Amino acid sequence: MATRTVLITGATGAIGSALALAYASPGRALVLHGRNTARLDEIAQACKARGARTETKTLDVRDTAALMAWLDEVARRQPVDLAIVNAGTISVLRAGDKVEAREDVERVMDVNVRAAQATVNALLPHMQRRGSGQIALISSLLGWFGLPVAPAYSASKAALKNYGESLRGPLAAQGIRMNVVLPGFVKSDMSDELHVPKLFMVSAEDAARRIKNGLDKNHARISFPFPLSLGSRLLATLPASVQRPVLALMGFDRR
Repeated sequence: MATRTVLITGATGAIGSALALAYASPGRALVLHGRNTARLDEIAQACKARGARTETKTLDVRDTAALMAWLDEVARRQPVDLAIVNAGTISVLRAGDKVEAREDVERVMDVNVRAAQATVNALLPHMQRRGSGQIALISSLLGWFGLPVAPAYSASKAALKNYGESLRGPLAAQGIRMNVVLPGFVKSDMSDELHVPKLFMVSAEDAARRIKNGLDKNHARISFPFPLSLGSRLLATLPASVQRPVLALMGFDRR
């Protein structure tokens, strides 16, 4: 079935905007969310130039009541064929920090986990009623093993990975596709905040191409780039006594 309506949260970020442009084409409707109004309008205009119909929404996803009300209103007007749950934020430990501030942990969890779950919860009933639809959760390769400089972010991405993978089987029986996206380092403002080696970094456009291809094929996990994906999975299987020295050797431990 053709994907006619695509909804993207966090569409003003590097991956979100690249995905919006990747999906923009004649006959397709894009529902784009972001917090940067000027940037959101710019992306919407670029998508319109490619032939897509666009509508935009600016809101703070931490206001889950407002988020769910908006998503419900959108889904009542038109079937959302694909929802890409991409809104996210990060907290990074700096030199001298002993632990993340509580408010930073709460912010990351509110945006990356609670808002993502609220997005799924708002759209899922509409998809279940018609027996079709697709939801993609943008997690991270850090969902396999936490990065010491970004504990809350790593934990939030692990939560999304497990949440999506747990839902995939039950939802498949209802005609709904659930996919988990596990990117490595993607060139973006968020990745710039991480002062660690950016091994095998890809551009946002390359990431969007890989994600779109994986979603078209309904891959359970869309994980890239391969060397970093394989390394992350192998690291998670190592004894704890070995993991930290490996991270330190590669420059990923706290410094």
